[in-house]
Amino acid sequence: MTSSSFQRTLTLPASLCEQAAQHLEQAARRTVDGAGIPLKAFRAAADSDYTLPVSVVEQAAGCLLVLATETAQSVRPSVLRTTIGVALCLRDAVQAVHEPALTTRFW
Repeated sequence: MTSSSFQRTLTLPASLCEQAAQHLEQAARRTVDGAGIPLKAFRAAADSDYTLPVSVVEQAAGCLLVLATETAQSVRPSVLRTTIGVALCLRDAVQAVHEPALTTRFW
């Protein structure tokens, strides 16, 4: 299976996109490398029915994990859990796109 057979975009729930945008704003303020591109995309996601390029979602997940690492000692545990939770939801969505569809037939 080649990478061209994978989806290039994915549609996320509106609430996840909104949470990701909020956390990406924090990442951009803390100058986390690469946070600007996904921030712009997630801010504009409502205009595209919350459909985003897979690479942008993957980049956003990475930025949020970096943000969580950098702020782990300075934020409340609930804030840290929320940031990590959003990052993991984004990462899981990307991984689901890359997994081949399951079939009901045996090999």
